[in-house]
Amino acid sequence: MTSSSRQHDGTPMDALISMCDLVTPMALRVAATLRLTDHMLSGATTADALAGATGSDSGALHRLVRHLAAVGVYREGEPGTFAPTDVGLLLADDHPVQQRHWLALDEPIGRADLAFTQLLEAVRTGRPTYEALYGRPFWDDLSAEPELGESFDRLMATEEEAVHAAPVAAYDWSGVRHVLDVGGAPGGFLQSVVRHAPHVRGTVLDLPGPADRTRGRLTAMDPNAPIDVVGADFFDELPVRADLVLLSMVLLNWQDDDARRILLRCREALEPGGRILLRERAEPQKDATVSTSDRYFSVLDMRMLVFLGGRVRTEEEWTALAASAGLAVTSLVTPISSPVVPFDFCLIEMSPV
Repeated sequence: MTSSSRQHDGTPMDALISMCDLVTPMALRVAATLRLTDHMLSGATTADALAGATGSDSGALHRLVRHLAAVGVYREGEPGTFAPTDVGLLLADDHPVQQRHWLALDEPIGRADLAFTQLLEAVRTGRPTYEALYGRPFWDDLSAEPELGESFDRLMATEEEAVHAAPVAAYDWSGVRHVLDVGGAPGGFLQSVVRHAPHVRGTVLDLPGPADRTRGRLTAMDPNAPIDVVGADFFDELPVRADLVLLSMVLLNWQDDDARRILLRCREALEPGGRILLRERAEPQKDATVSTSDRYFSVLDMRMLVFLGGRVRTEEEWTALAASAGLAVTSLVTPISSPVVPFDFCLIEMSPV
């Protein structure tokens, strides 16, 4: 760094430089992919030892770790010896929040993040860029590559009982008999529902690949759970009817036209007097200034654009989407906080008009 660049510390220029830095996000993903934190914890604390453990070039790896030490992921003790900070420990393979698996470039989300290299095209067209990079849309790719699909299921199950507890407790299940969880693989949210409300029986509906994995998972965990699993496409007529159709973090994956089609199929599957219940990401509070919650909302929104063409919606947008499918929002519970994830959920109940 030159003396002329140092004068920008704490200024708008310094803020801009930190925002446009692609080095740190990619360095983190490479560290996660190479499991550098785990290797350090196992005793490989020098660049040579880490290079030997990961099959990497020692000089290049030293430069990578040195950068991550500069930004606070690792720390250098004795010269040339590195250890994880509290931030770096989040990248341990067995850490409960599973951040290594979210970032690793050989796992679904880290792999999908590379589609941001074509963000300009997504902004110009409004269409996802994942398919242009990998040759298949995101969900088709997960279905075609079993290891990716299984890895995605494991990510969705991260701390699931704690994540689901608050949204499940926030809804009145007393009048519900049968829940059809559409797009519900790997089944964790519905499991939480039937544990909370034992009188409820459930059905998970998802594409055949995810449905098969969910069936095996649920059988292994509790073969007596009152949950069936059905393989089907939710753009087709649903083969199951229920008095409550659940869509848990599903519609954010789809643009408005497709989301409306899914809602129409769900409406057709309702028993008389039935309701549709959405669990989605809550929008930031309207009276708040730009905050961490705004950032989590917008980061997910941008990922939906690039990965899938979907979007994270505001309450006003949910109301409009419901109306386009002949539904009305009959209740909205927000925000619902979880001690495990740094953002809020909302529950949106819809009924046929």
